[in-house]
Amino acid sequence: MRECGILLPVTSIPSPYGIGGFGEAAYQFVDQLKQAGQQYWQVLPFGPTGYGDSPYQSFSAFAGNPYFIDLDTLAEEGLLTKNECQEADCGQYPQYVDYE
Repeated sequence: MRECGILLPVTSIPSPYGIGGFGEAAYQFVDQLKQAGQQYWQVLPFGPTGYGDSPYQSFSAFAGNPYFIDLDTLAEEGLLTKNECQEADCGQYPQYVDYE
């Protein structure tokens, strides 16, 4: 039996923070894959990028890329406020810093 899928890096998923992530758009993409009869979503490595922003030159085989963290999800779960998400969006993302 043949199966099919698609290669799409997480960074290609739309996001209000300038890079793709595992937010609502990623869930919508997976739903679209299922509706299209796709069985696989192949991605690039999830680790922090290394030299030249290459996902294949990560400094860790175990760490996740902080760019993929969805700030809106953290706000919905009460871990961040919407104001903190906006502050992080002002050039500080993914390095969240609490200034208080």
